[in-house]
Amino acid sequence: MSNSPSTPIIPIVREINFKEVPKGTISRYWLHLVTDGLGTPVNLPIIVARGKADGPILGLTAAVHGNELNGIPVIQRIFKEIDINELRGTLVGIPVVNVPSLFRKKRRFLDGNDLNHIMPGKENGNVSQVYVWRFVHQIVQQFDYLMDLHTASFGRVNSYYIRADMQDDITRKMALLQNAQIIVHNPPSDGTLRGAAEELGISAITLEVGNPNTFQKGLIRDGLTGIHNVLSYLDMMDSPIEAGDTETVQCKKSYWIYTDTGGILTVLPRVAALVKKGETIAIMRNIFGDLTKEYVAPEDGIVIGKSVSPINQTGGRILHLGIL
Repeated sequence: MSNSPSTPIIPIVREINFKEVPKGTISRYWLHLVTDGLGTPVNLPIIVARGKADGPILGLTAAVHGNELNGIPVIQRIFKEIDINELRGTLVGIPVVNVPSLFRKKRRFLDGNDLNHIMPGKENGNVSQVYVWRFVHQIVQQFDYLMDLHTASFGRVNSYYIRADMQDDITRKMALLQNAQIIVHNPPSDGTLRGAAEELGISAITLEVGNPNTFQKGLIRDGLTGIHNVLSYLDMMDSPIEAGDTETVQCKKSYWIYTDTGGILTVLPRVAALVKKGETIAIMRNIFGDLTKEYVAPEDGIVIGKSVSPINQTGGRILHLGIL
């Protein structure tokens, strides 16, 4: 006889209204979002904690890119830690948005599109457009607030940083409560999930929580602290707001610096390091080990993320520079 715990039966639904979920419960659902080429449902995992008292709906999403994993345990753990008897309002977790790509351990969707470039999609569009349109209109539009968790892509590493519209007072406060190393100002209407939410009047931030294809305990813990802080700020919980150990660096914009030749690339500064205009940030060597190019910072800034893949073709990424 097996001593393993039994798996609860999770209902499969075609639609869900978070305001109709029973109060004082934590529920799990599979949402039948689309159907694959075999006619099999592609189901989205959803966790809903609805408090006994009324309040706003805060959505947490992760794995919009199928290889960005740190957000998954953040969402799992926040629902283990939440006290449903103290919660006011509703907390909704979508631990995996891009279900087909998670199986494949790939960043992009089945048709090669980046889901975070095509939000909110199209009702009668192509494969990826329909997928995100249904996700936004069946799930996201019910939120009052959104925290979307990401990581760096393959071959890169990131600082712990936030993207947010810092001109919006509520969004700005949500961003500052994350105690991140860096915040980058990003206006909405940019094709991202965050931007699509803001177009619907939902205050939203993007959390870039580390590196792809791995779980990083320290960053998972930081992500949890930020969520608890937002729950307190929104008066959904009575827990105290936890301040960070260091001051967050705020950037008015950011951009990637690219190579103009190929070879073996070494990026010199660490993530979150300040660099000065003219400072050497990377060196390129050919396959024989000869130095072929040095790259310098075009202006003062901070390293948000960088490439760690040595083999770099012409037009490859060097580092993501934030401008203070």
